[in-house]
Parts: sequence; structure tokens; C-alpha cells
Amino acid sequence: MKIVFQSPHFEEHKISNENLIKLEVYGISLNQDPARPLLLLKDKTQEHVLPVYLTPIEAGVAIQQSNQQALPTTPHRVTELLLESLAIKIERCVFVELKDHHQYVRLFFEGHPNQGSIKVRADEAMSLCLHLKIPIFATIKFMNKSKLMSAELESLAQGLKISPVGLMKNHQYLN
Repeated sequence: MKIVFQSPHFEEHKISNENLIKLEVYGISLNQDPARPLLLLKDKTQEHVLPVYLTPIEAGVAIQQSNQQALPTTPHRVTELLLESLAIKIERCVFVELKDHHQYVRLFFEGHPNQGSIKVRADEAMSLCLHLKIPIFATIKFMNKSKLMSAELESLAQGLKISPVGLMKNHQYLN
């Protein structure tokens, strides 16, 4: 089953600093779909919201890292030490693309001899960015597109709960 959205691709080719809004963690929602926890990022005024779907593992790591009572453990410690030993710093994380039902961020480096940045899926990078306290940015246009994507995913999930025909195995080779 292929999920098709009204606007399947969106990328800002020119990232302009004056259009970027700095976002901070507001919380993680596990209520809607436990298989797709939702990280909520908001600006300082809490006027703008960016929903970011995470994998359950990524959400678990983010929650564990934020727990002040727990021992400070994270799978990102080795990555942190590796970056430090190579004198590479991730200076910022910018949401740049929506493709199908995934958000992509561009991580900008300081100190890397060949790479200025890389583009990765947001659901695979958020707990690392939170652990390293990387500033996170997005444009209003991107946040609005993400809200539309989130509403479409929620609508699709509700439709499957009501009528699970889309989940049925409808091919002779599927068990």
C-alpha cells in the first residue's frame, strides 16, 4: 500500500536564516499511535508547532535522556565522543523536506574537512540532536506542511480502524 499525500514533495532549496524559527521540545505524545510517537516542537512564544513522527526506539531514547532521575545513559555517547575526537561539531538542525510520510532535516557541520551538511530522516536524528543540544529550526511553511501531513496520517489511521480493508492481505503470495 502506497500512501499518497496532496503534496508529496517539499524542499526548501534556499535556507534563509531570517525565515528560520528556533524550536524547542514541548513534549512527546504516545496517545495517538503507539507505533508512531509524536515529538512536539514549539517556538519560544508557543505560537508555532512542528509535529515530528518518531520511531518507538527514537522516542524511547529521547524520553530516557530527558529523565532527570535516571542514570545518564544514551546510545549516542559513542557518537558524541567520536565527533569530539574528530573536532567536528553539529552546529544546527534544519527541517528541509517532506517526502511521502517522512520529514528530513539537514545537519550542518563545523570542522568537517569535506562535508558542510548532510540530509537525514528526522525520525532517525531527533534524539541525537536533543542529546547534543543542537539548535533545531524550521520555517513556518514547513511547519504548516507538516501539520497537513500529520492530519492526513491521523485521518488515514482512523479510516483503517473503522474499515481495516487496507490491512487485509490481498495477494496470493501473502500469508
